[in-house]
Amino acid sequence: MSPLVRFLVVTIAIIGFLFDTYELLMLPVIGTSALSDLMQVAPDDPRVRWWIGAILWIAALCGGVFGLLGGWMIDRFGRKRIMVASILVYSLSPFAAAMSTELWQFVLFRCTTFIGVCVEMVAAVTWLAELFTDKRTRERVIAWSLAAASLGGLLVTIVDKLIVAAAPNLPAIPTASDASAHAPWRYTLISGLVPGLLILILMPFVPESQVWADKKRAGTLRRPRFAELFSPALARTTIVTTILSACGYAAAFGALQVTPSQVILGRSEIAVTRAEGQKLMKEATTPAEKAAAKEKLAEAKKTQESTKSSIQFWQELGGLTGRILLAVLVSLIPARMLIRIFLVPGILLFPLTYSQLVTGDYLVFAAAIFFCGLLTVAQFSYLSEILPKLFPMHLRGTGGSFATNVGGRMIGTMAATLNTGVLAVAFGGGPLAVAKAAAIIGGAVYFIALVASFWLPEPKTEEPIANPLPSA
Repeated sequence: MSPLVRFLVVTIAIIGFLFDTYELLMLPVIGTSALSDLMQVAPDDPRVRWWIGAILWIAALCGGVFGLLGGWMIDRFGRKRIMVASILVYSLSPFAAAMSTELWQFVLFRCTTFIGVCVEMVAAVTWLAELFTDKRTRERVIAWSLAAASLGGLLVTIVDKLIVAAAPNLPAIPTASDASAHAPWRYTLISGLVPGLLILILMPFVPESQVWADKKRAGTLRRPRFAELFSPALARTTIVTTILSACGYAAAFGALQVTPSQVILGRSEIAVTRAEGQKLMKEATTPAEKAAAKEKLAEAKKTQESTKSSIQFWQELGGLTGRILLAVLVSLIPARMLIRIFLVPGILLFPLTYSQLVTGDYLVFAAAIFFCGLLTVAQFSYLSEILPKLFPMHLRGTGGSFATNVGGRMIGTMAATLNTGVLAVAFGGGPLAVAKAAAIIGGAVYFIALVASFWLPEPKTEEPIANPLPSA
């Protein structure tokens, strides 16, 4: 590749990975406000809590099913072509969600957003793995471009904060009611349209995977078959990577992603102020007393929004640090040892954070969330980097998609509903019950992943993943 083409490839990868996360992590940022608005209930209503968990799982389940099909299409029709199609899907879907007037519309377009992201992530990693011929260069390009994914979480938090301040002066959303026409969550969703358009402009100037294209033209490209993933040669690889992916997503969805929207509501600075406001509202008999009650409730909501954004920021900063740490270590430490560096601390950290630190000093809790994000997100980069090494070329999209989508998005994300819809209810309901469930889920899945890592195959002796590309 010429330096210019190499630069464009890496730029597209960085933008794509960054906005994959940007699109996905909109829900923890805007979910409570959007659902409260569409359902016309209070933000702490149990129905909002239930739907947060349900949407996280439903969207991920849809992403897993269609992402699995997308993985097969990546191997069948080409890496670049499927990337373009998936980017179109995940760029237009948030815009459509912003126009929602009913709950079902919001849920539908969150699902199609997830589908686009699930397909694009596997397509992009497979594409990168086959464009760079040198092993060390390939590892660095994938690991460092994946590090940009955590910037998406930071960026969506910053953009949402700016939009909250500017929303009253922005053009009204034509499909929304007067009360909802300037709702900040709608503009945050619309912002997701920008990156997709930028990537689509750049895509014509970068190549398809040359090795895939050459084999396709020569008629020597074997057809991908799901059954081959469970052949004697690949069954162990498929099962272990699927378990590792499921555990990583379970920690993210069953603990981290419910923290900004639900767990923080149990902190005293929010819960006490809201309880005081609700008590004053019940006892108010005069306009002045009602105004004082509303002011107290508004204070609680302001504190909630500030804490939500702050915790989301620390979580995403931890995720970014984890991806950078993985990028530094990936070429230095053997694969199975590397994953355990991130698994062992999590077995203790998640239970401690969500059972003890959640109601304590804010800075201590925020620091713990930083490290929870670091350990969990580093695993995502690890799996994305190692999966192309473990499967043969004609199964790279299919195998990577199976582990990520079936394991992570179809099984692992069930932890969101397991938390908010089952365990939290069994523990009595409320934000601290969600935190208790997160402690159990986080500790358990980290332990399961650690055990599974002992069966993870080391990547085989390096075989060329790609043929050198002609200079552009």
